[in-house]
Amino acid sequence: MFAREKLDALLDRFDIIEQTMASNPDAETYVRLSREYAELEPVVGKIRELDAKQSELADLRALSTDQDTDAEMRELAEAEIPDLEASLETLGADLQILLLPKDAADEKNAILEIRAGTGGDEAALFAGDLFRMYQRYAEGRGWKVNVMNVSDGDAGGYKEIIAEIKGQGVFSRLKFESGVHRVQRVPQTESGGRIHTSAATVAVLPEADDVDIDISPEDIRIDTMRSSGAGGQHVNTTDSAVRITHLPSGIVVLQSEKSQHQNRARAMQILRARLYDMERQKAADERAEARRGQVGSGDRSERIRTYNFPQGRVTDHRINLTLYKLDQVLEGEGVDDIVDPLIADHQASLLAAENV
Repeated sequence: MFAREKLDALLDRFDIIEQTMASNPDAETYVRLSREYAELEPVVGKIRELDAKQSELADLRALSTDQDTDAEMRELAEAEIPDLEASLETLGADLQILLLPKDAADEKNAILEIRAGTGGDEAALFAGDLFRMYQRYAEGRGWKVNVMNVSDGDAGGYKEIIAEIKGQGVFSRLKFESGVHRVQRVPQTESGGRIHTSAATVAVLPEADDVDIDISPEDIRIDTMRSSGAGGQHVNTTDSAVRITHLPSGIVVLQSEKSQHQNRARAMQILRARLYDMERQKAADERAEARRGQVGSGDRSERIRTYNFPQGRVTDHRINLTLYKLDQVLEGEGVDDIVDPLIADHQASLLAAENV
């Protein structure tokens, strides 16, 4: 199942990292090695457990066929072999998943963007429901949510809301949320009780570091303008809103909070994340053109999930998963019941690609 040379190389590398970290290296080296150590530790633990079980199995098999061994001992050894073989099979499957190619962005923080789509006021209300769902989910996992920019809906909810989510493994858990989310329900303003269908788009971008994306000053145009609130009323008397245009890609980011300095910094943060995501998408398309329709393709133009209120149902169309626990999902408590199967399906597709 595994190339022994690859497993031994991982064990040797782990030993080298341990020895180097124990020799008091400089801070930058220590931080870099600590990250690699954290990535390798679960893999090395599984390899060592697998080696121990394989050694134990070899001993049992030898014992069960040794005619000089007491007959009762041979029977006991034979009885233990099936359970040990099953345990080895499980360990092998776990190790195979751990050895899959890692998404370099998985451990990054994320920029969450939610925009109301078709459906007018109802779409904005649904965008608000989605943001609260992710906010509660983040709180449950100990993540921090920081709203960066918001445009309120006329009847509540949001026309657009952008937030930064910080914590361990944020992008790895949320990256499959990108796409069109559809809601089916009876709006409060609907007197005839008819079910309406509305939609909102979700984009989850890995937060880019300076080393990930280098933005040349010549490639951007920065405009400042007066911030305005609802009804065109001025928020303050200074030109505080900032619009940054990335000329090569045409990406435009607008930040309109009160502080011009903060707006500029946040707009650059969002621009960097969008450019980084664009580069990741381009690379993914080149690597997996034939698998564009699978989970993880990141195609945000397609409908990925439907929230049906009359039936209390949530359906993820990519993996044909239906849960009759709409309330728990919207409260954030049931989000893992969708995320975990999506991750498992993605891992299965990676395993299939590895074995082609």
